[in-house]
Formats: sequence, structure tokens, C-alpha cells
Amino acid sequence: MSDKPQKLDKIHGSAHLFAAARYSMAGGRRLWGETAFRHQLLAGLCIVAILIWIGAEMSHIAMSIILVGLTIVAEALNTAIEEIVDLVSPEWSLAAKHAKDLGSFAVFSMLCLNGIFALFVILTTLNWI
Repeated sequence: MSDKPQKLDKIHGSAHLFAAARYSMAGGRRLWGETAFRHQLLAGLCIVAILIWIGAEMSHIAMSIILVGLTIVAEALNTAIEEIVDLVSPEWSLAAKHAKDLGSFAVFSMLCLNGIFALFVILTTLNWI
């Protein structure tokens, strides 16, 4: 007998939709375990709350919500990269370091974009520029 896990039969129809939703929810629970994700979510909620409080345009608030959502997507992909790299390359390697660094850079880039956009909206809404 083989030690490999058996491949499950492909699910079709509405059962596939429900299975995909369960997998997505499991991913969300896994992501919730990441401290960085919780910090990013809190920061994003604070930015949106500040924009609402200062009376920013609805389009700016919507764009900020989209940017926060994209940051969450980047964090999910970064976490997936880290999980896969740790599984495939348990020992240190330059390729593994590069993969993790690139995933981290993607999240950092999104955080910078969030900050720049929020600063722009705050300054223009308050007529400081």
C-alpha cells in the first residue's frame, strides 16, 4: 500500500459550490490566526472610519474599502506562500527567502498605497492642499 493520500472524487454541481465555500471559510479562519492580518484589518477599519468622520466623498471611501480589501487579498496570498515554502523547503534556502520576501513586499506595497491614498483624501478633504 502507498503512503500517499488518496485523491478524492471531483465534486460537481451545487455540492461543488458549497465545498468551495467551506474551503474559503477555512482559509478565512486560518488568515484570522495571523497577527499581521488582524493589525491590517484594524488599520483599514480605522482609515475608513476617519474618512467617514471627516466627510470624505463616498467615492473616496469606496476606493479606500477596495484598497483595504486588496491588502487582505495580498496578506492571504503572502500567508499561502509562507505555508507552501515552509512545507516544501523546511531548511533555509535562498529561493525560499526570495519567495517569502516577495510576498512580504506585495503586502508592504499595498500598505503604502493605502497610506498614500488615505493621506491624499484627508489632505484634500480638509483643504490642506
